[in-house]
Amino acid sequence: MTAPETGELSADCAHCFALCCVALPFARSADFAIDKDGGTPCRNLLDDFRCGIHAGLRESGFAGCTVYECFGAGQKVSQGTFGGRSWRAAPDTAPQMFDVFPVVRQLHEMLWYLAEARSLSQTRSIHGDLTGMYRETAELADGSADDLVALDVGAHRERVNALLLQTSELVRATVAGRRKDRRGADLMGAKLVGADLKGTNLRGAYLIGADLRRADLRAADVIGADFRGADVRGAGLAGALFLTQFQINAAKGDAATTLPSALTRPAHW
Repeated sequence: MTAPETGELSADCAHCFALCCVALPFARSADFAIDKDGGTPCRNLLDDFRCGIHAGLRESGFAGCTVYECFGAGQKVSQGTFGGRSWRAAPDTAPQMFDVFPVVRQLHEMLWYLAEARSLSQTRSIHGDLTGMYRETAELADGSADDLVALDVGAHRERVNALLLQTSELVRATVAGRRKDRRGADLMGAKLVGADLKGTNLRGAYLIGADLRRADLRAADVIGADFRGADVRGAGLAGALFLTQFQINAAKGDAATTLPSALTRPAHW
């Protein structure tokens, strides 16, 4: 087993059999112009696994496609688990491939968080535990299709989360002053312009449509926070803890928004 590099935990659509366009369901909404069942190819999918409207997804009512991030699970399942045999070339593999994809996606998301956690100076005391869990998670992602389908991914996530919680406490403890615990808080549409949110626990918080312009989120734990439509123009996100490309893609930022070095500024900002 070779532990994946950070770059391998980001989508590489050129080496994927468009699994997110087929395996996943979506419902007609502001994010998707149509309903689609899981396991059914999107009507915009071409024979070469490319999207026929990729250049105009947002204008065509498919903004949700521009937000999604598989953490590299697409190419992992396509080229690794199934050895480069597509669901079109081998239709008998399709059901299992579509079942494996979301499992590997979850494992790769955990790897992303663990990689960040063990890179932080504040986690020196638990570095060994983080490294061990990272290797164990990578080994699970390297498993066979049968093993992956049978995996209790929820139970493994609980073990990973215990270490991520320790990481959060260690990092946020370095921020001076008493910080609020806003875990799971309903902050939809909240007016937080210029807010000092350093070291705040925002795990799973609903920040949909929140006004976070120029807010300071350094050392804030944002794992699982919903940033859909959140205005982060000029916000300080460079030091936010467990921020992902998926969350950034869903928000509205600008050139003044600071981001962690591992994330890419979305083209639609």
